[in-house]
Amino acid sequence: MTSVTLTQAGATRHVPTAGLLAAGAASGPLFLAVSLAQVLTRDGFDLSRQPLSLLSLGDHGWIQIANFVLSGLLALAGAAGLRRALRGGPAGTWGPALVAVSGVGFIVAGALRADPSMGWPAGAPEGSPETMSWHSVGHGVGAMLAFGSLTVACLVFARRFQRLGERGWALFSVLCALATVVVMAWPDEGSMSIRLVLSSVSIFGWLSAVSVRIRGNLS
Repeated sequence: MTSVTLTQAGATRHVPTAGLLAAGAASGPLFLAVSLAQVLTRDGFDLSRQPLSLLSLGDHGWIQIANFVLSGLLALAGAAGLRRALRGGPAGTWGPALVAVSGVGFIVAGALRADPSMGWPAGAPEGSPETMSWHSVGHGVGAMLAFGSLTVACLVFARRFQRLGERGWALFSVLCALATVVVMAWPDEGSMSIRLVLSSVSIFGWLSAVSVRIRGNLS
């Protein structure tokens, strides 16, 4: 089985490419599952008003921070698996690179927290803050990297699937990119938190599906 070699503290270990791709496939579902579990269990959190990023604030904010970082690391592992599996073929360079950028974006968004707003946590302003801290700006940049790079990756892989004659997968990739752009660009600021969840389902679902598809091609 194809493998990638990692060296840590002088020890060499072989990580199967299939395992790396499985990690990439798990990235999005893990992030959404942990986030939605917190939505249901953290008293006072209102998803209709408050985006998932605000879960990084408050007494149990470390859970969402860890969720961002772990999901990013899984995406980076998936990118390594895609690089090994697709090397020399269509999308073999830009596809994995874009997924890796998404992983970095997740980690940045986890390390740099958003400012309190929308009434979360308790005592925070009821609306958006008048000014943004540097770490809130950084959080936004990380989130844009995560979503934006995966949206472009959809189109890169769509071209790959089209060249290989896999028209269903090509159409699926284009539709996921289109859905993400439309949902995020919808002109209704009051629904932003819900739209972020919907776009996450679309774009992370695509990454999971494609990772599983590529994994199935391994000999």
